[in-house]
Amino acid sequence: MFLFITSREKSIIELIIKTAGKHTALTLATFLNVSVRTVHRDLKAIESILEKFDLKLIRTQDEGLMIEGKNEQIFRLIQELMKIKTTDQSPQERKLILLILLLEEGDSFKLQTLAKDLEVSITTLTAYLDELTEWLTTFDVLLHRKRGVGVEVQATEANKRKALANYFLVHFNEELIECLFLAENQQHTDETILHYFYPDYLAEVDRIVHQAINQHHSKLADSDYIGLIVHICIMIQRTKKQMYLEDDGGQTEELASEMFLMKDICREIERVFSLSFTEKDIHFLAVRLRAAKFQTTRDVYYDSVVVGQIIKNMIAHVSVQLNTDLTGDFSLYQGLLAHMEPAIFRLKQKMELFNPLTEEIKKKYPVLFMAVRNSIDQELPDLVFPDDEVAYLVLHFGSTLVLKEEVMEIQALIVCPTGIGTSKMLASRIRKEIPEINSVVIKSVKEIKEAALEGYDVVISTVRLPFLNVDYILVNPLLTEEDIQSVQNFLQKNIQKLTKDKDYRSFQYKNKTASTEKPSFEETMKQIKDVHGSIESILQNLRMYRFSDAVSHDQVISHVVKAAEKERLITNASCVIHQLKERENKGGLGIPQTSMALFHCREHHVKELIFQVSHLEQPCTVKGMDGTNMQARNLLLMLAPEELSEAQQEILSLISTSLIEDHEAMMIFSSSNEEIIRKKLEDTFHEYLRNNLIKE
Repeated sequence: MFLFITSREKSIIELIIKTAGKHTALTLATFLNVSVRTVHRDLKAIESILEKFDLKLIRTQDEGLMIEGKNEQIFRLIQELMKIKTTDQSPQERKLILLILLLEEGDSFKLQTLAKDLEVSITTLTAYLDELTEWLTTFDVLLHRKRGVGVEVQATEANKRKALANYFLVHFNEELIECLFLAENQQHTDETILHYFYPDYLAEVDRIVHQAINQHHSKLADSDYIGLIVHICIMIQRTKKQMYLEDDGGQTEELASEMFLMKDICREIERVFSLSFTEKDIHFLAVRLRAAKFQTTRDVYYDSVVVGQIIKNMIAHVSVQLNTDLTGDFSLYQGLLAHMEPAIFRLKQKMELFNPLTEEIKKKYPVLFMAVRNSIDQELPDLVFPDDEVAYLVLHFGSTLVLKEEVMEIQALIVCPTGIGTSKMLASRIRKEIPEINSVVIKSVKEIKEAALEGYDVVISTVRLPFLNVDYILVNPLLTEEDIQSVQNFLQKNIQKLTKDKDYRSFQYKNKTASTEKPSFEETMKQIKDVHGSIESILQNLRMYRFSDAVSHDQVISHVVKAAEKERLITNASCVIHQLKERENKGGLGIPQTSMALFHCREHHVKELIFQVSHLEQPCTVKGMDGTNMQARNLLLMLAPEELSEAQQEILSLISTSLIEDHEAMMIFSSSNEEIIRKKLEDTFHEYLRNNLIKE
C-alpha cells in the first residue's frame, strides 16, 4: 500500500494512537502549533487514510479523538506509517536550512525573517533554535537570543566550519554518498545539493582528492573520505565568500605527512578554482585528515603504550562478560590498536565518525555490542563514545569470534493484567525499540503464578508483582523512553548471566589450537625459531645507561644510538636518530603518570631488536602522549628493523604493554637495576611462551 501523507498528518495519527481519547482538535492544534481549522482539514484527509485500513476516526462525548477498529489493523497502520516518507520537508531538513542561514548569512537575525525563510511559525522556529543551541555548544558555537534583536551567532570561523560539516555528515551521510555518485556522473539536476553544495564543486573536489590519495599511496575509509570532501567544499565556498580562518595562536600538533598530502590537494584546488588558501586552511584540513587516516597495523604496533594497556583491559573485560577467553588473540589486539588511536583523536577533536552499518551491527550482535560498550565505558570514562564508534570496535571483535550472526536468543516475558490488547502493542514496541531482545512471550498475571520463570532472561511487567520472587522491570504499557533505558540498563548489567549456559555457537573463539587446519611442522618450527630469535636479541642487546649530569633527551638518545652503532647493532646512527625525531614529532612519547618515555621507531639500518634503558639523575622535559610536557627520568629506547615478522611484532608489543601493566612493573622499569629489569623481561617472555607455544 502506498500512501501520500504529510508529516503533520502522520504526527496527528501517531498522537491519537498513543493517547486514545485524550486529544481534541483544539489540543492537537496547540501541540502542533497550527490553527484549529488546519487540524479539522487534516482530520478529513486522515479519515480517508484510515478507511483503507478498515478503521474509523471517532469522537468521544467530550470531543476526544480515537481510532476504532481491530488491533491488528491498528498495528498494520503503525507499521505502514513507519515505512512512509512524508512528502514535505522533514524537520531535520528545515533545521539544516536554519543552520546554513545562521552560519553563512551574518551574525544577527530577526526571528520573523528566519520564520518566513523557513515557512514555519515562530513557535516551531523557537523549538528548532532550542535544539540547535544545545547541539552547537559542543562546537563552541553560541546562539544568543536577544529581545527586539532576534538571534546572534558567536563563534570562530574554525568552529563554524566544524559544526556545519558535522551536521551534514551525521544527519545526511547517505544523501551525500548518493549525491557524490550523481555529481561524478553529471546526473545531478538540483542547483545545490542539500541546500548548500554546488554539484560541480563536489565532483571536482572528489576527483582531486581521489587522485592525490592514490598518488600518496594513502587509504581512507569511505566515511572519512566523504568527511574530507565535505570539509574541503565548505572551505572553498566560505573562502569565496571571504570568510577566513582566524589566527588561533599557533598549532601544537606536528602533522608532517598529512600536511604534505593536504598541500598537494590544496595547490590543485587553488589552480582549478582560482583561489588562494592560507597555511591555517591547510593545517585545519590536515588535522581532519589525521583523525581520518586509515592506519595500518604496521604503523602503530607499539606506538602508544597507554592505549595498548587500555585495549588489553578491554579485551579482558569483554572476555569475562562473554564467558570466553580472547586475551591471547594478538591480531585482535593489533586491529583494535590501529583503530583506537585515531578514534580517541577524533573524539578529543569533537569530530564525529559516521558508520552506516551501526543499526545492522546492533541488530546482529546485540550482546557483543553491549559487552564492548560496557568495556569502553569502564576503560575510558572521560570520553563519550557514540554508537557509531562502538560499532566499528564490535566488528573487530566479531571477526575474532567468527560471528556469522548471534544465535543466542534473549528471551523476554511480558506480563500484563489480561495478556491481550495493549500487551501486543507493548511486545511490538519492545521488538522495535530494543533489538537485543529477539524472543517475546506474553502471559497474563494469572498464568505466571504457575509458569516457570527460569527460562526467561528478563521479565517485563505493566503491573506490580509482589508475589514473585524474581527480578522484573516495571514499565508503562506505552513503553516510555525511561522504560527503554531501564530494560537496556538491565541487559547491560546482566550480560554475563545472559551468556552463561547458552548455546553461543557463534562465539567460537578462533583459538590457534582449535583451528581445524593445523600448521605444518615446518611452520611451527619456523615460528619457534622466530620467537626464540626475537627474545634472544632483546635479552642480549639489553643495556643500562646512567647519566648523572643534566642532559636533554636528544643528547641521551644520540649517545645511546651511537653506542649501538659501535656495537654493530645498527649501521647508520644519524638515519636512526632522524627517524626517532620524526616519530617524536608525530606525538608525545612520555608515558603519563610515570617518569618514563618510550622512544621507538623502525628503520632499515637497525639489524636486530633492541631494548635499552637510560636512567637520568636529573630529569629532562619530554612531551607526554597526552600532549602535555612532563618530567622524565627514564628514557627507554626500542628499535626494530623496517621489515618485521609477526613474532617480532608480538615480542615488541609484549614489552610495551608490560611497561605499565601494574605499579610493580612501573617501579621495575623506572629503576636503574639491570638485573631486575632483565628478570621482569624474562618472566614476561616465559608467560607468553607458556600461553602460546607450550600450552598443550
